[in-house]
Amino acid sequence: MTSARRRRLFMVMSVVFASGVAVALTTYALRQHINLFFAPSQVLAGEAPVDRVIRVGGLVVPGSISRDQETLQVSFEIADNIAAIRVSYSGILPDLFREGQGIVARGTLGPDYHIQAQEVLARHDEEYMPPEVADALKRTSMAHDGY
Repeated sequence: MTSARRRRLFMVMSVVFASGVAVALTTYALRQHINLFFAPSQVLAGEAPVDRVIRVGGLVVPGSISRDQETLQVSFEIADNIAAIRVSYSGILPDLFREGQGIVARGTLGPDYHIQAQEVLARHDEEYMPPEVADALKRTSMAHDGY
C-alpha cells in the first residue's frame, strides 16, 4: 500500500470515528434531557422512570391541596380516571391553579410514587387543557369503561 493511500484511509477512518463519537454524545445528551409525559395511572403501573425528571398530568383532586402557612410548600394530588398520585411543589403556583383543573407537573419521581415538582403548569383558559392531559384522560376513561 502506498503512503498516499494509507494517509487517505487513515483520514477516512478518523472522520468515521469522530462522526460516531459525535453522534453517540449527542444521543446521550438528548436522552438525558427528554421529559417524558405520564398519566398518574402509568406512574403507578411502574411505566415511569424513578429518580428522573418526567412530566405528569391530570386533574387536581378536590380537597387534596395542602399548603404550609410558613413557606411556599404545597402538596396536592393529581388524578386521571383511574389513579391519583401526590405532588409536592415549593414555589408560587400559577394563577389558574385550583381544584378540578388540568395541570402538568415537571419533576422527579421518587420510589414511593411521589413527585417532587420543579415546575407546575396550569391550563390557559376555560376551553384549554394540555393535549397530553386530555389524551391521558381519554385513554384512561376508555380503559376504565371496559373498552
